[in-house]
Amino acid sequence: MISKAQISFIKSIHQKKFRQEYQVFIAEGDKLVAEIIASALHIDRIYCTASKEQWLSSLLSKVSKNIEIGLVSEAEMERISALKTPSEVLAIVQIPSIKAENIDKIDYSKQMTLVLDDIKDPGNLGTIIRIADWFGFKNIICSENCVDLYNPKVVQATMGSITRVGVTTHNLIDFFSQNQELPVYGAMLDGTNIYEHQWQLGGFILMGSESQGISAALMPYITKPITIPSFGGAESLNVAIATAVICSEYKRAAF
Repeated sequence: MISKAQISFIKSIHQKKFRQEYQVFIAEGDKLVAEIIASALHIDRIYCTASKEQWLSSLLSKVSKNIEIGLVSEAEMERISALKTPSEVLAIVQIPSIKAENIDKIDYSKQMTLVLDDIKDPGNLGTIIRIADWFGFKNIICSENCVDLYNPKVVQATMGSITRVGVTTHNLIDFFSQNQELPVYGAMLDGTNIYEHQWQLGGFILMGSESQGISAALMPYITKPITIPSFGGAESLNVAIATAVICSEYKRAAF
């Protein structure tokens, strides 16, 4: 059984202000919860239906983790789930403490880092994190106006990649001002063709928002404008798709 207070608490952390207040987020689904169990993230509690209890207990025993399991009915899972189609497993996970100074300890000259400006759609952010994981990008820097990293839809869209990619939020003007010695590849409509571009090992790939592109305030920091050439009639590409194309070409050309 799950109490009314527990249901109320879980439903509250569907909202950003309560995630920030309690410093926890929701992860749902077999694959995602399994990935988090195997990671260094701390899980406060896991709720599951009876059909998943044995699977979950076996999984926890393999990694020697003692996490409290709360059994719920399908109707109760539907009440606490943030998904349109509820899964049978839901975890309450602590938001990891990321110190701002850790950003300054990364050697950006030896790796390409994705920088996201004002990404609003949670599905796009989650997919970009998954793309970064696929192509081996270790870090993503998000602007302060990006959608919340721990929005349930973002977490779900990462499909577990949130456990392997370091994602931090920072004032991008301050960030670029502190890293002016490295190239900033800005994704634009009138940049250099990415298939004819000479890439450096380190630096930043800056992707703009879905509707406005890269902010005017960040334009002065772009040292290498790039573009994906169009061969058809579409006006633009989805930002996550564009990120995948650019990351793929960088990996192909640089390594």
